[in-house]
Amino acid sequence: MKKSLLALSFGGLTIGITEFVMMGLLPDIARDLVVSIPTAGYLISAYALGVVIGAPTLVIMTRNYPPKKVLLLLAAMLAVFNALSIIAPNYELLFVSRLLSGLPHGAFFGVGAVVASRLATKGKEAQAISIMFAGLTLANLFGVPLATYVGHHFSWRYSFAIVALIGVITFISLIFWMPVLESGKKESIKNQLSFFQNARAWYIILITAIGFGGLFCWISYIAPLLTDISGFASEDVSTILVLAGLGMVVGNFLGAKLADRYSPAKIILVLLLVMALDLTIVMFGSSNQVVSLVMVFFTGCISFSVVAPIQMLMIQTAVGAEMIASAALQASFNIGNALGAFLGGIPLVMGYDFTSPNFVGLSMALTGALITTLLILKSRGSEELVVREISDK
Repeated sequence: MKKSLLALSFGGLTIGITEFVMMGLLPDIARDLVVSIPTAGYLISAYALGVVIGAPTLVIMTRNYPPKKVLLLLAAMLAVFNALSIIAPNYELLFVSRLLSGLPHGAFFGVGAVVASRLATKGKEAQAISIMFAGLTLANLFGVPLATYVGHHFSWRYSFAIVALIGVITFISLIFWMPVLESGKKESIKNQLSFFQNARAWYIILITAIGFGGLFCWISYIAPLLTDISGFASEDVSTILVLAGLGMVVGNFLGAKLADRYSPAKIILVLLLVMALDLTIVMFGSSNQVVSLVMVFFTGCISFSVVAPIQMLMIQTAVGAEMIASAALQASFNIGNALGAFLGGIPLVMGYDFTSPNFVGLSMALTGALITTLLILKSRGSEELVVREISDK
């Protein structure tokens, strides 16, 4: 593995912990700040909102700077803004600090994905991107369970101290390991934003925001699902989350292998259908502890196997505007994060139990599959039109 890709992976580790640790800490934060669990769930949405705001804004603002300088700026923001969560005295200020923490997320992955593809061996671009996202999955394997354990047994504020520390490590590793890459030709804001005139781009954004949102209906409320439905002790949650992280690691590399060999759009369609089936089993099988544990692994695996294929599909669609497109994709993931946490919380507010968010999740996954089918049909129609035009000539 190239050290430059490892530096990007540290950034993924930082982002992965700060994004997903909230799910396991919701009961602790709700209790400490004296709010309900659904209200604490809005902290997840605040982070996602920060990603949506920061991803396109920061990429556009830094579009003409060398990638290394941009990544260093974003790593510094990750460290500083997560450190604010350590000292937030109440719910309102924690909400603000979570929103700020989300600002560099999408831009880091957006710039990092393009940098990783430039550093990759030809034909292995998706696998290079998956190394960066490996930090995100390893966060769920080791970092999130560790931070959840620390937050549950000591203080949730210490969990964010861990995130801030890894953010500092990311900054240092980028200084020493990331090569200086050319920033490319100067691009106007108008040229960058012209990407959004591409109809295929909007299909991919919708697939990501809606289809991938099904994951967040599940994982946003995984702690109370495991304790209230499956009957596990709250002390077991951090250990069980290791299974989810292991599934995400496996799924990340599986998706990358598939994306380098087959049509990314078709792979996404299959995986979203499998995700819908998976969440159905979670909804009806979580009362059994064995089934619950098995599905924690498989849900993590299926959900993260979508990441590399949809990243490659977006980059292929956005020739000449890869960074803004990649950042927009990260914003879309976090729109899915916000939608999943918000929509998944609606049946809870209505009085249904903690299996109910999974019904919302499978509905979102099926909707994403439908949009993917439309994209495939549209792309096929465009290819046939090009063939006819060539034949006529």
